Amino acid sequence: MPGGNLTSTSEPWMATTWPEAGAGLMARRNQLHGAMVDVPLAFDNAVSTAAAKEKGIVSGVAGDSDILLVPDLVSGNILVKNLKDLAGVVMAGVVVGLSAPFIPTSRAEAPASRIASLALAALMFHRRPRLPDGPPPPEAHPCCAPQPDAACCPLPR
Repeated sequence: MPGGNLTSTSEPWMATTWPEAGAGLMARRNQLHGAMVDVPLAFDNAVSTAAAKEKGIVSGVAGDSDILLVPDLVSGNILVKNLKDLAGVVMAGVVVGLSAPFIPTSRAEAPASRIASLALAALMFHRRPRLPDGPPPPEAHPCCAPQPDAACCPLPR
């Protein structure tokens, strides 16, 4: 799970590297079971073994990434539309961080991508962590779902 970024390092002063830093911390805490994580990786290193090799990057995911993490909705939208329109990729997109997965499909989205997004959202919703007393509480903030103390939140709120 690499991050798509213009740098190959996490920088505290660069907000676009914060999601990658969070994913890296979650991986070190073994919170991403079964995932091979290497963050951050610039986009070319995430999708091209040749680019990673040229830059001397040794990584188990460089050039063979299954998930690309983006810092915000606008960056994700640009990436998705480029992959879909220029490479003919079937996309499954879900916005995370809310109390339930949100599917931001385009009006021009292909049926295969809509179905893939619905399937991914259903899997994420049914596998989400639950509090011992039942379902998660309602959202306290529209952009950030409530998190248990053990959850990874490396950034100040």
